[in-house]
Amino acid sequence: MMSLRPADSTLSATPDKRAASDRLASKKPHSAPDTSAASAGVASVTQLTTKLAEYLDPSELKKIKEAYRFSDEMHLGQMRKSGEPYISHPIAVAEICADWKLDAQAIMAALLHDVMEDQNVKKEELIERFGAPVASLVDGLSKLDKLEFQSQVEVQAENFRKMLLAMARDVRVILIKLADRLHNMRTLDAMVPEKQRRIARETMEVYVPIAHRLGLNNIYRELQELSFAHLHPLRYKTLAKAVKAARGNRREVVGKILETVKSTLAAAGLQVQVYGREKTLYGIYRKMRSKHLSFSQVLDVYGFRIVVDSFANCYVALGTLHALYKPMPGKFKDYIAIPKLNGYQSLHTTLVGPYGTPVEFQIRTQEMHRVAESGVAAHWLYKSDEESLTDLQQRTHAWLQSLLDIQKQTGDSAEFLEHVKVDLFPDSVYVFTPKSKIIALPRGATALDFAYTIHTDVGDQAIAVRINHEQAPLRSELRNGDIVDIITSPVSRPSPNWLTFVRTGKARSAIRHHLRTINLAESIELGKRLLNQALIALKVDPGLPPQVSERLLNESSAKSIEELYADIGVGKRMAALVARHILGLTENDQPASASPAMQGEAVHSKLDPVVIYGSEGVSVQLAPCCMPIPGDSIHGQLRRDQGLVVHADDCALARRNRSKEPERWIDVVWGNDLNRRFDCRITVLVKNEKGVLARVAAEIGEADANITYVAMDDDKDQMMTQLRFTIQVEDRVHLARLMRSVRRIPSVTRILRERSN
Repeated sequence: MMSLRPADSTLSATPDKRAASDRLASKKPHSAPDTSAASAGVASVTQLTTKLAEYLDPSELKKIKEAYRFSDEMHLGQMRKSGEPYISHPIAVAEICADWKLDAQAIMAALLHDVMEDQNVKKEELIERFGAPVASLVDGLSKLDKLEFQSQVEVQAENFRKMLLAMARDVRVILIKLADRLHNMRTLDAMVPEKQRRIARETMEVYVPIAHRLGLNNIYRELQELSFAHLHPLRYKTLAKAVKAARGNRREVVGKILETVKSTLAAAGLQVQVYGREKTLYGIYRKMRSKHLSFSQVLDVYGFRIVVDSFANCYVALGTLHALYKPMPGKFKDYIAIPKLNGYQSLHTTLVGPYGTPVEFQIRTQEMHRVAESGVAAHWLYKSDEESLTDLQQRTHAWLQSLLDIQKQTGDSAEFLEHVKVDLFPDSVYVFTPKSKIIALPRGATALDFAYTIHTDVGDQAIAVRINHEQAPLRSELRNGDIVDIITSPVSRPSPNWLTFVRTGKARSAIRHHLRTINLAESIELGKRLLNQALIALKVDPGLPPQVSERLLNESSAKSIEELYADIGVGKRMAALVARHILGLTENDQPASASPAMQGEAVHSKLDPVVIYGSEGVSVQLAPCCMPIPGDSIHGQLRRDQGLVVHADDCALARRNRSKEPERWIDVVWGNDLNRRFDCRITVLVKNEKGVLARVAAEIGEADANITYVAMDDDKDQMMTQLRFTIQVEDRVHLARLMRSVRRIPSVTRILRERSN
């Protein structure tokens, strides 16, 4: 059997068991696109063992040998699409992990990562052979083999959910998974084009942002480049050809800058390493797309990285460079004083070089450079000892913990993945608490996102915010350097409208969790009404027999009939589809899979309209875009986790959404005896005369309407100006009476109701 040679620490096998190194040696390496930083040549056991011997002791190498032997036996006879024996893939993944110097348990898990999924090896067997930590890592890496998923999208969402939660408990899971995805991307050419695009898109949407979030910049860039090559092969090849042609033209300029910078920094007494670097093809492509530039207009294809020996010399080098070349205004960023969310630290500056060419410089220390290239893997750690964590590890630990918090508040896998994707965007904005603590948020985050980042209770009870000591609404978008102070009230509760402007996954999941739990009774009542109407339209008795109810719950994965009603009430399930499902159960006594509803068949039966009173609570909302009032023709949209949203028929937004998802729209009508007032917007065009606002406001008050908001044009020098009001009226008749009264004011030339925001 296999043995460990003390002399060279290589793994070997006797002739009766084909050694992976012998099998792989005869295979032709499979190359990744030119963009890859490393060759995708077939992995070698000898190379892996050589790397491991540099930092692991013989006892750990012995355990890794056992894991390799077991994996080799399990995958014996299994081949990859590219033609190599399958064992080459686990070896390659383990080799990437060895470059990060991960521990023996992680290397063993890398070698074993596919045995549960591909060979049906049980977790209990892995625990018995290799211990619980290794088995847990492999389990976190394995895809689910679970029945009753609605779609491939749901399968993928559940796989990501499981992987991310395992990563939250042990960061090694995602490091191994990223190594696995990197090798798969390097050898993706063996797949059919359709599968190449699907895997590349999945990589770009999920794995690239995760690598960036963890600071794994080498893998981030390579995965991004490989994904681009397979998603847009023609654009990739065209751009690669253009860069290759431009490389020769710019060689003289780059060489001149390199020599000048080296000599200038040396003359300043700085010990530095200067590297010229070329931007990735995807980086150039993204800049061309975002700024609508041609390739010839993208001047800063080349940049320079300067590595100095100390923190202070970063700023000395910066001053020296600014004295050498003119800095471009607004192009300096200090990521040393305020590091990026993933721990990245550098000084960035863009200078005007020879011949007027913009040149980007990055200045950092050797330690900063190591973290910039390897991120959390540069100091990988999976223990929970907070005191021993670096600043980068603490931030990573906090983010991973937030994944667990989101999971507790989230209803299903697709929603969980939606929240996490939001937090994976690389761009960040940095703001301060009143006590000067720095908080990093995704770009575009609002004051309400900040509140939920501080604590869920702060977000739930937020009513307003002071930004830079000035009062502002919760939906205010934050900018770098803002000082944010949240104002709370113990009686405040989350509103469904908050979901329209919050940016972070934590805020979105917390709001949805509150709406699901606090307003459960309202959602159940609305869901019951909708389902009963759908059943009556299909001529099915709403009073379901116990055996039908039991079977319906089993096949819909709902725990109770109340939970099913609540899901319908918040828009997670369609009442019409559930009714068709019940019809199939009562008529044919067939499994749910045979029901047309389970196949997404459209329901054409005409349902009785749902009666709206406007006082149902958050389970029924009046759309803020068109603000319908009694007397308007209306339709209802079942929005996921927002219940029923009522739109006016002539709302432009409603028309667009209805054409996209017609099955989510139902007929609704106004009820009688509506004992409340409804918001609507009006615009009044007036002559810019003294006291005109007071006269219009007084006339609105005389018409027995309440003003909740007023605004007017900023330009006071115009002859005419627009006054915009949000007012509360009883119905269309009340509004018409009010508008006639306002129109009689001599200064008013026109008044109209705003029908869409």
